Amino acid sequence: MDPLPAGTGDERTVLVRLDPDLRWLLPPRLRGAGERVLGFDPDATVGHLVQTAGVPLTEVGDLVLDGAPAAPDARTRSGSVIEVHPVLRPQPVPPGGFLLDVGLGALARRLRLLGLDAAWSNAADDPELVVQTVAEDRVLLTQDRRLLMRRALPQGALVRGSDPDDQLTDVLDRFVPVLAPLTRCTACNGALVPVAKAEVTAQLEPGTRRSFDDFSRCTRCGRVYWRGAHARRIDALVAQAGVAGGRPRDGIGG
Repeated sequence: MDPLPAGTGDERTVLVRLDPDLRWLLPPRLRGAGERVLGFDPDATVGHLVQTAGVPLTEVGDLVLDGAPAAPDARTRSGSVIEVHPVLRPQPVPPGGFLLDVGLGALARRLRLLGLDAAWSNAADDPELVVQTVAEDRVLLTQDRRLLMRRALPQGALVRGSDPDDQLTDVLDRFVPVLAPLTRCTACNGALVPVAKAEVTAQLEPGTRRSFDDFSRCTRCGRVYWRGAHARRIDALVAQAGVAGGRPRDGIGG
């Protein structure tokens, strides 16, 4: 179904009207009005039309069709108006945690520093991400709208912001997860467990051996951690997490 320009005079259309929080997903020329006119198709569902307008259903909360609440599988009529409201925040984190696409590696490391289960690979393609999301009961974080529109994807979130710190703010605002700093390996996402200094002495630089006594080791890759290695970064991220709901969220293009 091809979008139609506003003011075509064609009565066989459907109007998709977006909440102000979602208007950044429209082409720039349409963001002021916050509406998109689409051609009417009796076989198209409300959900299909919303996604045709550029909004993945993962970002949608309540839908209103011609003044009444509607489900994504509802059908429209010629001249219908669909009102689209954003997903309510906060959302629960699924049992499997987060899965990030290849473009969000810096965000994955920040989430891991805060102790959050954040799976990431720089080689996973879209079909693999969908399979992993289902198999491990994770929520897929991405900035690729088309990926979120795949029918087989059960849960996902469109991450806002171009800077990793802004992305982190958005994710923490949307999901408000319980933080456990320095309990995850930033390199591989494995769990960290306390380890006696004597067991890791050979892996430490002389200055580290002299200055620190408490260490953790990754159960997956064996990397060693201590408080001094990430103290300032962790403190900054925890502080950022505390104000995540109060900072503005910037949109992304695409």
